[in-house]
Amino acid sequence: MILTLPLPPKVLRDSVSAHLPWATHGEWVALFGGRTNCAWHVTGQDATQSAVLKLYRAPARNPLFPNDPAAEAALLDHLATTNIAPQLIAHFQTEIGTCNLYQAIPGTPWSSGVTDVANLMQRLHAIAPPSGLRQSPNGSDAILAHADKILSMCHSTAALHGLRPKGTVPPTDHPALLHCDIVPGNLIQNETGLHLIDWQCPAIGDPAEDIAVFLSPAMQILYRGEALQTSDVNQFLDTQEKAQAIRYRMLAPFYHYRMAAYCLWQSQNDRPDYAEGYAAECAALQAC
Repeated sequence: MILTLPLPPKVLRDSVSAHLPWATHGEWVALFGGRTNCAWHVTGQDATQSAVLKLYRAPARNPLFPNDPAAEAALLDHLATTNIAPQLIAHFQTEIGTCNLYQAIPGTPWSSGVTDVANLMQRLHAIAPPSGLRQSPNGSDAILAHADKILSMCHSTAALHGLRPKGTVPPTDHPALLHCDIVPGNLIQNETGLHLIDWQCPAIGDPAEDIAVFLSPAMQILYRGEALQTSDVNQFLDTQEKAQAIRYRMLAPFYHYRMAAYCLWQSQNDRPDYAEGYAAECAALQAC
């Protein structure tokens, strides 16, 4: 999404030019901006001269998707040879915030073809994670505890509490490297395949975490305009290893409950667009 933003302050442009001399006379375009991050795309005269500058202006208060610039830089460096993520150019601190500078990935956001996403996810989960990453909630008890923490930040939660799932699914014994925010807007498709951007909330944990975010009706509605069809969900899970698909289906009510709590928190914090997502997650929870 392109919003009207000023060019990066001179201190940022000078920092970028120190790493990319061609950026001194490059063309800057704002990509997005908000309460937490801003980003710009800079291009030069050569077709290969294309980079993204992301400025992290403040710690995220988001209870589900953290915003860690150091973690993003570490992951981009770790994944440099995989063709999954952008190539990191520099990670640096400025007087107005922390920045990551990385090569732009040309292409368009993903909109269809769940098998491609399933295959990319399996490639990611097979990569040994770097040290120092946070642990994501693992198992139904931990997911419910996370949901309860989110709900503690909300008001008028009685309706959702009535849908609280029962039962217990133990933690996985096979944690993996997770992106934790695999939504359509973070999947870029081009002639070389499918790629993942926005690595500011990676973790080590249950692969079902990434599956749940991607299959989430709320996230699909927010980023793509509609939830996935049941046939798409089944096709995606058929591409997974059988044990992983079974595990996700067992955990699905707990993930829907937590995502509904997240949408409720967002809708109560001046994000009315999350109300539809809340309703969709509640419907999915009841259908499980």
